[in-house]
Amino acid sequence: MSITLILVAMTVLLSWQAFERPRLLDRLMLWPPAIDRQRQYDRLLTHGFVHADWQHLLFNMITLFFFGRSVERLFAPYIGAMGFALFYLSAILVAMLPSYLRHRHDPRYRSLGASGGVSAVLFAFILVQPWSLIFVMFVPMPAILYAVLYIGYSVWMDRRGGDNVNHSAHLWGAGYGLLFTVMMEPRVLATFGQRLMNPSF
Repeated sequence: MSITLILVAMTVLLSWQAFERPRLLDRLMLWPPAIDRQRQYDRLLTHGFVHADWQHLLFNMITLFFFGRSVERLFAPYIGAMGFALFYLSAILVAMLPSYLRHRHDPRYRSLGASGGVSAVLFAFILVQPWSLIFVMFVPMPAILYAVLYIGYSVWMDRRGGDNVNHSAHLWGAGYGLLFTVMMEPRVLATFGQRLMNPSF
């Protein structure tokens, strides 16, 4: 079984259980005081396996399901299946660190969801296949165009705030996905440039 399917299954199961058991949700989400005072460092990872609601969960898991399998196959010759799992888990961690450090003394701050890891997977895919069509609300769009709009929107909303979405994690996750892929296979940059200059749908 693919690592992607295992990650999806684990996230759906834990999120579903957390929907039914609020105390479990409280224990797994990222809450800075619990990390600082109680040394619950596992929250830096477990927050990526619980979600606010079914819509939040389904959006992330559908994205991970469709793009994760492709990226997993791409990474397999370099780092193997377990390497892909570590990439995803480390993306959840790296994407959350800036938000955690910014809010580490704020007891009102909470964050949850797999968006950081999912963004890393999605942008690793876009780096390799910039002209693939991505369906956004059932509307086909070139992956590279989606990436530009996604980054622009995330930067704008991160500065604006007020919508209870951790846009910072989206941005850091996307950046981590790009950097990890380039470090794993530096030639991907040249390939990206060539494909970018030769649109193919």
